[in-house]
Order: sequence, then structure tokens, then C-alpha cells
Amino acid sequence: MLSITIVLADDHPLTREGMKGYLSKEPDFEVVGEYADGESTWAGIKALRPQVALLDIRMPGLDGITIARMARDAGIQTAALMLTSYDANQYVLAALRAGARGYLLKTATMDTLSKAIRIAARGGFYLDSEVASAVEGGDNFVPEPVSVREREVLLLAARGLSGKEIAAKLFISERTVQTHLASIYDKLGAKNKTEAMLLAIKYGIVTIEELID
Repeated sequence: MLSITIVLADDHPLTREGMKGYLSKEPDFEVVGEYADGESTWAGIKALRPQVALLDIRMPGLDGITIARMARDAGIQTAALMLTSYDANQYVLAALRAGARGYLLKTATMDTLSKAIRIAARGGFYLDSEVASAVEGGDNFVPEPVSVREREVLLLAARGLSGKEIAAKLFISERTVQTHLASIYDKLGAKNKTEAMLLAIKYGIVTIEELID
């Protein structure tokens, strides 16, 4: 079994040690780096290219949101997963718009953290139910209705399934999967899968519970 490579970034030593101790016990996890500040975290991500980076919001130097944005803009495939004490809406939205693959509060259980890491590592999206209000509701825009099949495709994509896996599960072709995703992006005004998922939650097309099921 190939391990999911992970870097930890938190300026509190006890927090880092606790997470590292737990994650190291998981047979499919490998913690390859741990950092106390933003600059060393960014350097580590560039050098190690881990599959997942657990990032705190506030750290000395670069903050976690900035690091997530830099990784995205640099084309680095590391999935940024925010793990923080901050539940304010502006932090949640800023992180997700910066390309983060998920947002968890430090009150989450270790089992929840492990689940989020696995989902993020395979390209999925995870949002703590306690911060769901940050992306629910909002403006009065009413998107064009999404079909039942499009909704199914979006949920499976958000859980990290590849186009091939979605096609096999729904008994359709990969090309049809891509057609459905393109249609969803167009209807929601989204540029990518993460943005489509956020907007789908915002407009009540899917629920947080379905996303993290």
C-alpha cells in the first residue's frame, strides 16, 4: 500500500507532536515534514511535494491561506487542508477560494481528520459541518437547475472519485462524465470542481451531510 505523504504546519509544538503521533499510527499515512512557520512550510511543500498539507490559518510569516494560494498558483498538486481554531466565515471562504481542499476545526476528532486527509489526497473536498454556514445561503442568484445525473456526478467528484471511477459507478462513459461536469460548471458559473462544490452547497443543490457521507 502506498502511503499518503503529509506535512504538518502549526506554530504550537504540542499540537504538532500530538497530530504527528496520531497520524504516524495510521498504516497509510507518512508524515514527511513538520513546520512551525509559514516560510519553512512553503519551502517544505516545494521540496517534498506531499500529497496533503495540514495548515493552520495563523502562523509566523506566511499564513496557511497564503500558502494554499501559492501552491495552487505554482501548479503544485499538494492538497491544502486547513486545520484551525478559526471558524469565522471570512477565513473559511478565503481558504476555499485560495484552493484549499477542505477546512476543519481543531475540535474535530482524529477519525474525522483521517477521513478528511484521505478524501483530500484522492482529490476530494471536505468541509467541517460546524463551518458550513460560511458557504450556505447568501445572494439571490438562482442558478439553472442541475439534473439528477449531474448532481450525482458532482457529489462523486467531490468525494475524490476519478472520471473513470465515476463512469464505472454510474455505468456511463468517461466522456459523458466530463460533459456533465462542464455543464455543472456552466450552470453554476464555476471555474473548477472546488468552486462548483462551494456554489452547489451555497445554492442548496447538495448538503454538507451528503458531501462528507
